[in-house]
Amino acid sequence: MMTKNSKLWFTVLCGAAVVLTVGCSSLKTPATADVAVSKAAVENAAGAGGAEFAPVEMNSAREKLALANKAMAAKNYKLAVDLASQAQADAKLAQGKANSAKAQTAADALQDDIRILREELDRTNK
Repeated sequence: MMTKNSKLWFTVLCGAAVVLTVGCSSLKTPATADVAVSKAAVENAAGAGGAEFAPVEMNSAREKLALANKAMAAKNYKLAVDLASQAQADAKLAQGKANSAKAQTAADALQDDIRILREELDRTNK
């Protein structure tokens, strides 16, 4: 038979277990969302040419996303959120660098076209 003290300890332990279970499950949902957002950011960066124009950042984003997925599988949700956030930042940087490189290439091509037109105009005016 349980004594009054052992009932109290049993109640406290059960309460702690419930708090821990609720606490862990409450972290899982935001972590899952963060990992999903980071995955989309990595895919967007890859589609924008991140691997070509920013390979270091893309590799870093992919590695951190893979580590975030491993942390999720290990139920280490805080680490998963941190890694997902870092992966997303790396992916956004890769996408920005890719977009910048593409814009520079387009500007260079436009400058070449303008130069050619000027040369053509100069020849016809002589």
